[in-house]
Amino acid sequence: MLSSTPTTLTEAIRYYSDEQTCIDAVAAMKWVGGKPVCPKCETTEGERKHYWLAAQKRWKCYSCRKQFSVKVNTPFEDSPLSLEVWLIALWMLVNCRNGVSSYEIARATGIAQKSAWFVLSRLRLVLKVADAGKLAGKEGVEIDETFVGSQPKNWHHSKREKHHASVRPARVRTYQNAFTHQTAILGMLDRESREIRAKVVPNVRKETLQKEILGTIEYGSDIYTDQAVAYTTLRDKYVHQTVNHSIQYVNGSVHTNSLENFWSLTKRNLKGTYVAVEPFHLDRYLDEQVFRFNNRIGYNDGTRFQKALSQVGGKRLTWMELTGKMQPKGV
Repeated sequence: MLSSTPTTLTEAIRYYSDEQTCIDAVAAMKWVGGKPVCPKCETTEGERKHYWLAAQKRWKCYSCRKQFSVKVNTPFEDSPLSLEVWLIALWMLVNCRNGVSSYEIARATGIAQKSAWFVLSRLRLVLKVADAGKLAGKEGVEIDETFVGSQPKNWHHSKREKHHASVRPARVRTYQNAFTHQTAILGMLDRESREIRAKVVPNVRKETLQKEILGTIEYGSDIYTDQAVAYTTLRDKYVHQTVNHSIQYVNGSVHTNSLENFWSLTKRNLKGTYVAVEPFHLDRYLDEQVFRFNNRIGYNDGTRFQKALSQVGGKRLTWMELTGKMQPKGV
């Protein structure tokens, strides 16, 4: 952490208005002790010293003679925008509880809305935690699924008819599944750590949901779900208790209300702030909401921002990858 970490947006704007301060802040979070490491030959300053090019605001490596900046191998790489814009956008993204739209970032920073959307999309990748480990579930883990997307009742009649014809055969169109037009999300909340895991899933079939559950929660944990058929065989691996939502929502300690609270917050952000999110991009918006939820207790705006900034290393997302024209590396 920096010695003089800002704790409010006003302090952050003043603090990060200096470009050198921004460079030092990113370097301190990206490299151990803030000592630069050449991305080409991975030579550290202790092995052979790099020297600073003040005019270009970057280093040059003695070993391979290549120049590199603090933006390399981060979401900021190859961006003409100053680090000041990036850091203020990150501050607003992790600290605005209802999310922040690209239009708001565009107005606040003076960049184009399309550029602001690209900036926010790259920053959401920073908030994703890859190796979080399994949930222990000592006080129980709540499991539930939900669906997000537009409602068919708001569609034009011709679109509804076309949708019904495409997803179901003629003999069962009358009994159209209410959720085939929406995107499914699975969530798991550890009551002890108050940590949540959530991700977009292709469907809510038993094999899909149980594969995610078995890979996320340690065997033998107490788990709480509703009485959906997809959860019926989890008793083989867990202490599984259910609540019948057609009768009650709470049965002693058996409920999924904490997870329902998270779904409420997520849907409020998607409908109120972001308005329309394509399923292709939904996982990044979900990562954003999960990060804010998991880091709400014991953090202030400054420390939450510092934690997000410490995760920028190795996170790169190009426009071609974001728009689906190129598959991301490592996928």
